[in-house]
Amino acid sequence: MLLVSALTACGGGAYVEVGGGHGGGGGGGGGTQNPQPNPNPNPSTLSCSAAGLAASAASTWGTVCMLTSSGEIVVELYDTYAPQTVANFYKYVAAGYYTKTLIHRVDRDFVVQGGGYTTGMVVKPPLYAPIKLESNNDLSNLRGTIAMARRSDADSATSQFFFNVVDNTSLDYQSAANPGYAVFGRIISGLNTLDAINVVPVYSYSSTDIQPRTEVLIYWAQRLK
Repeated sequence: MLLVSALTACGGGAYVEVGGGHGGGGGGGGGTQNPQPNPNPNPSTLSCSAAGLAASAASTWGTVCMLTSSGEIVVELYDTYAPQTVANFYKYVAAGYYTKTLIHRVDRDFVVQGGGYTTGMVVKPPLYAPIKLESNNDLSNLRGTIAMARRSDADSATSQFFFNVVDNTSLDYQSAANPGYAVFGRIISGLNTLDAINVVPVYSYSSTDIQPRTEVLIYWAQRLK
């Protein structure tokens, strides 16, 4: 059974509980302690790596490179399958919105989510109106894919996204009553970065509020093509 809930206490974000909920693995419990600041607040580079650029060049899709404090990730984006979702993501990238935002949720062996908070777990308001859900698009929430987070309202996604750490087909479109989450791309370089984020120590406040003990930063995101 899928339950969808919003982290209303922190002002936003879509969170998915599966069954009895996913644990954080290596977490603590209770309280509302914010993650500790990352000891490396500034990026080591302002451009995508040679490996990332090569992966982008080999793709026939548009691509975005992002640098996190755990490493680099390059995604290809499927605008044919999720045109509004991809266009929305490109707008946020072009605006520099994701610079110095957080990977604020690490639900081990499930999903890694970011794009809506800054240091100190301060909510970053979205820049644009919510978009229509494009989950019924023949794309599946498989390992390494990127999908939009949302509230319980299907058409509520704005800036937040998540990476599927494992195959999560239960998050796919099932029906109008259970529309799932819109996949719009996949990692083509940097799965090792996703795996590194997946195992960071966390605070587990609830089955959907699972925060890294030390902030995982998104230093920047850049469209490559």
